[in-house]
Amino acid sequence: MSSTASTVRGHAAPARDLPEVAQRPPLLERLDEARALAILREAVAGAEDGELFLERRQGESLVFENGRLKSSSFDAAEGFGIRAVAGEVTGYAHSSEISEAALKRAAETAHLAARTGGGSIAPPPPSTNHVLYAPEDPLHGTRLEDRIAILGEIDAWARARDPKVVQVTVSLSASLQEIEILRPEGERRGDIRPLCRLNVSVIVEKDGRRESGTAGMGGRYALARVMAPDNWQKLVEEAIRIANVNLEAMPAPAGEMPVVLGPGWPGILLHEAIGHGLEGDFNRKGTSAFAGLMGRRVAAPGVTVVDDGTISEARGSINIDDEGTSTARTVLIEDGILTGYMQDRQNARLMGMAPTGNGRRQSHAHAPMPRMTNTVMLAGDAAPEDLVASLEDGIWAVGFGGGQVDITSGKFVFSCTEAYKVEKGRIVAPLKGATLIGDGPSVLRGVRGIGNDMKLDPGLGTCGKAGQWVPVGVGQPSLLVEGLTVGGSRS
Repeated sequence: MSSTASTVRGHAAPARDLPEVAQRPPLLERLDEARALAILREAVAGAEDGELFLERRQGESLVFENGRLKSSSFDAAEGFGIRAVAGEVTGYAHSSEISEAALKRAAETAHLAARTGGGSIAPPPPSTNHVLYAPEDPLHGTRLEDRIAILGEIDAWARARDPKVVQVTVSLSASLQEIEILRPEGERRGDIRPLCRLNVSVIVEKDGRRESGTAGMGGRYALARVMAPDNWQKLVEEAIRIANVNLEAMPAPAGEMPVVLGPGWPGILLHEAIGHGLEGDFNRKGTSAFAGLMGRRVAAPGVTVVDDGTISEARGSINIDDEGTSTARTVLIEDGILTGYMQDRQNARLMGMAPTGNGRRQSHAHAPMPRMTNTVMLAGDAAPEDLVASLEDGIWAVGFGGGQVDITSGKFVFSCTEAYKVEKGRIVAPLKGATLIGDGPSVLRGVRGIGNDMKLDPGLGTCGKAGQWVPVGVGQPSLLVEGLTVGGSRS
């Protein structure tokens, strides 16, 4: 067993149960608020926007593999970031020391962006009263030894469920992020964000052939939910099912053909190949494939895409973004017409648009930028089985793994973790090694059928952009798409 620990203010923090949120004082109480506000106002003098962002974060991660605890880690961090924004220029400084002296030093650096003066501070974002998740420690009510015992129980249950299982890996993670935002006009905003996730991966073996399957769930709720037997047993069964499907899989064909994408997690293709291209900064700079197309048709009729940060307990949801703006349901594409972008305050101001609550940052050490929350294509009216039955010679892609995307062009390559060959409307065989190759704009235009089975992913996504990682959600109904290139080992 290996164990890691972070250091907070010079003291090692071993893996342990987190204290209750109610016992922790607001971060701003570490400073004299009047002095902090005065320093912030000096930093943003002559700027158009800015804020003091304070953060405290704690988290735990456990990995159980092959009958034993492989790793256990606990980390804790806190600090602040101070920002001054003038036009396209951002001055940002941060520190892990929350003190007046550190704040003064950081403010001097941030002020360099606004040293020419002449700007006037933008009004604060409207306040919000929506509450999308309980402001509680996700680990509250469970003990470390009980969490480890559950992982062992999952491992044993998976092996007993199917004698072909030869390897089991279970990972469990939970974190709590507390933020406070102080605006130059004196307004304060805050949020307490729980997050947890459970993943189960298995390897099965038959006649010397080994294949894997993975399933998981997570969201902004207490860890006790994923630790409930009814939930983790479903994950084990799903992971074993996928692995057994792959045991019987044949090499995937290659060539251009129609593809039916399954509902839920396959929305990761939508997120990567289309969602990033609808973030405000890429469009303001003209580097997105969708730049300059507002109000024009960019997708087939019936295609409606929204970014919705207000879905209760979803992984990508937040009560306010990291600038203090309330999250919202933003329609990006409506019936095939481009109608909106995801915006933070800076890009919205520069583009003459309204902020959409998409200003997100990884931590206090990062400045915010436009980021997705939960990006979803809405349902149509087609029965999903009818979409599959319409395939004369194509693929039904149910699960997705990793991929690569060029945000500028929208070109992508995605690997399928579960896919099937379909001939004359019949499922012929599962496929191994299938990849989907194309570009986001072409996928949108090539949609020929939209299922009535829209669902969200089970709470697995983490999105990277410019070196920053944030939790996100995806979702979509079954989709029939023409003209996708399938990469495989069989022509």
